[in-house]
Amino acid sequence: MKIVELDGYAANPGDLSWDGLKELGDFVLYDRTNSEDVVERAKDADAILINKIKITDEILAQLPKLKYIGELATGYNNIDIEAARKRGITVCNIPAYSTDSVAQMTFAHILNITNQVAHYADENRKGKWSNNPDFCYWDTPLPELSTKTLGIFGLGNIGMKVAKIALEFGMDVFAYTSKNSADLPAGIQKTTIEGLLGASDILTLHCPLTKETSELINKKTIAMMRQGAIIINTGRGQLVNEQDVADALESGHLLGYGADVMTVEPPHADSPLLKQPHAYITPHIAWATKEARQRLLNICVENIKAFKAGQPINVV
Repeated sequence: MKIVELDGYAANPGDLSWDGLKELGDFVLYDRTNSEDVVERAKDADAILINKIKITDEILAQLPKLKYIGELATGYNNIDIEAARKRGITVCNIPAYSTDSVAQMTFAHILNITNQVAHYADENRKGKWSNNPDFCYWDTPLPELSTKTLGIFGLGNIGMKVAKIALEFGMDVFAYTSKNSADLPAGIQKTTIEGLLGASDILTLHCPLTKETSELINKKTIAMMRQGAIIINTGRGQLVNEQDVADALESGHLLGYGADVMTVEPPHADSPLLKQPHAYITPHIAWATKEARQRLLNICVENIKAFKAGQPINVV
């Protein structure tokens, strides 16, 4: 079995081992692959592994030997699933490997915005505290999370983990979810989209990117939110209209926007959000803890083992 990893650097820049995959067949590694090189590099592969490379119907038509696509992520909107299914190609993803890491980043953004950690650290480097007449100072509001309302859009593995952490902070937790209310843990209240937007002091996005969720945060939905609300996005950049979010930050309707994802990655230098002082953007690293990436590679290996045994798992 020939296995070709087309863009392996993000998942493993050298601090982890590829040995598990090497044991499964003829393993070829590329750190990065341009779109025009995908077919040439994958033409003899039985299996390809990808992260963000787009696999279209046109590409699949040129890869008659291909039997398996391994998505080294949970989201798989970069693959034409119907085209793969039509050709009998199995597509598997990596579910739940980054749950703890993404939940951690979600609260890193929440706490940075509410407690202004980066702001005060920067001010102190400038001597603000050293030259202060009192033993402490603050020049921003310092809200307490307890009794604030956290709205969660999407209650999968990550959304549920975020909800549990929020409950430990003493927050009221509302969720928009397909799950039945009776099946939700105590403390999580199911609501409508309108109810979620109106109730949330902080709204955090944990839903898949679909036609229905594309730009679900826009001028109209932001207007339904409370003055001074906060939005956190560790899902997909395309879940928000970035210009509308930037405008809401500029007007003061939104207090802050914390995101680990952008519509275009890497973002254009003139992105409206990068110019906003109340937009806090991290470079798509919520998933990238060493522990999470090791789990990702471990699950990838098990996915291929199961496929070779004729009993594929994590099929999308």
